[in-house]
Amino acid sequence: MISSVRGTVLSSTGSLVVIEVGGVGYAVQVTPQHALSLRLGQETRVHTALIVREDDMSLFGFATPEELDTFDLLRGVSGVGPKSALGVLATLSPDEIATAVATEDDAPFRKVSGIGPKTAKLIVVSLAGKILAPAHATPAAKAPASTTTQSVVTALVGLGWNERVAVQAVDEVVEAATEDGALPVPALLRLALARLGPQKSAPQRAES
Repeated sequence: MISSVRGTVLSSTGSLVVIEVGGVGYAVQVTPQHALSLRLGQETRVHTALIVREDDMSLFGFATPEELDTFDLLRGVSGVGPKSALGVLATLSPDEIATAVATEDDAPFRKVSGIGPKTAKLIVVSLAGKILAPAHATPAAKAPASTTTQSVVTALVGLGWNERVAVQAVDEVVEAATEDGALPVPALLRLALARLGPQKSAPQRAES
């Protein structure tokens, strides 16, 4: 196992850097951000994981031991390979990953290229209890609903829909909207009603 590499940066192409150690150049895959922080001709040290397969041996490098530990944990999740794990760390810091897991929030992982909804949820479930949120970190507060979404929810409730059902329908429409919810009230209301479906007609109010 090659746990770390220390030497001179010979080249950097995308997320692949070559570090010379004792006359030998080691090709190390790192995150794009890490690669940009390295300077040609300067000495650096990276914490590494050697991934051995039948037809390949690859080194993955990280700036801190915490990143390496998180990388190893991510690789332990079914369906998450080394490149996917590196992609997660290219998008989220170890603290952000730990906080997302602790708060059972798979949304940050769904933003990672190559990570689908099912895998994102699996990451949260699989890492629960294995990675702890930092003491100084607090879960991000849920953003308050915009005036537009509040108006649509109010309209749906006025039509007889349960508030919880109305909020869920509006949230789903906003998440699916290409403009990230930046729709006028009438358009958002039509989409929400379409999602609720005619077969789920609002309950009739009892006459007094």
